[in-house]
Amino acid sequence: MSKTRLVLFAHGSGDPRWRAPFEKLDRELAAELGRERVTLAYMEFVGPTLLDAASGAVRDGIEELRVLPLFLSAGAHVAQDIPEQAAKTRSKFPKLQVQVLPPIGEDQRFVDLIKKASRESLL
Repeated sequence: MSKTRLVLFAHGSGDPRWRAPFEKLDRELAAELGRERVTLAYMEFVGPTLLDAASGAVRDGIEELRVLPLFLSAGAHVAQDIPEQAAKTRSKFPKLQVQVLPPIGEDQRFVDLIKKASRESLL
């Protein structure tokens, strides 16, 4: 079993329509990679939280969380709020490594996909 789990980390909303695409992504990745390799967490307004994800990881024998912010850019949430939550998580679970990855919107493959979809919308 892998000792690393990916946390898809979204902003959060009480509106289930907003959460639906993130939950679909989580289900599809879990089906592909295994539920033990991926989980979904939210920054605010709804659970599970990053602390919830960490608690489950520790219970499952996971040693490292890689937190992937599902944000388009590195604004205040990515620059301040997510690192603060990661620090709280490290403090509560000192044996768990918590690595915060760059936001998905900074990945060139994501930018290229948006450009492609934009160009195709004009066809």
